[in-house]
Amino acid sequence: MSRILIADDHPLYRLALMQAVRELVPEASVLEAATLDGTRALLNAEPDTDLVLLDLHMPGNHGLMGLAMLRSEFPTVAIVMISAHDDARTISRALAYGAAGFIPKRADMNVLQAALRSVLNCENYVPPNLRDAVNAAAMSSTDAALAKKVASLSAQQLRVLNLVSDGRLNKQIADSLGIQERTVKAHMTAIFEKLGVRNRTQAGVLLRSLELADPANVVGG
Repeated sequence: MSRILIADDHPLYRLALMQAVRELVPEASVLEAATLDGTRALLNAEPDTDLVLLDLHMPGNHGLMGLAMLRSEFPTVAIVMISAHDDARTISRALAYGAAGFIPKRADMNVLQAALRSVLNCENYVPPNLRDAVNAAAMSSTDAALAKKVASLSAQQLRVLNLVSDGRLNKQIADSLGIQERTVKAHMTAIFEKLGVRNRTQAGVLLRSLELADPANVVGG
């Protein structure tokens, strides 16, 4: 039996995804989460989950950082990105960071089900009308180098980095992860070395490049 996790902070959109899943895979066990922390908690509790439908802008996600963290921590789970932010470069970057596919939020039921069918069959999915543009939107050498650096971080280092992006201090990170502050400092040293930065400020600059503007919050968008 398939186990699918819908991770999106909008209840009505979760309901639409639930309907698409139920029609295509009636026997599937469907879980729901509204935050990245909630998604991680459910995946830890249900490690045999087959697929996560992940909102790119869900609370705690920090754009592509959330995807990178989930891919590192749960490498056997397929993750499909869900977003209204469907420009070709965004999709190309999401795939480079480990997404198994991309579904625009404006997609109709047929597209949703085609995407689910492809990914559950272990195939990547990009909507047909976007494929040529995505294939042409090759990442810059800077983007590719950053993706490689982020991929070199361990799951725990990515968790630490994600908390750094929340503005947490070392002691707060230690308390949140249940580890010693000196362990956090050791992780930070390793993170700086792998990312090729010297301090939190420089790390923050790199992290901001992983953020993606939420179209829902853009005035006039």
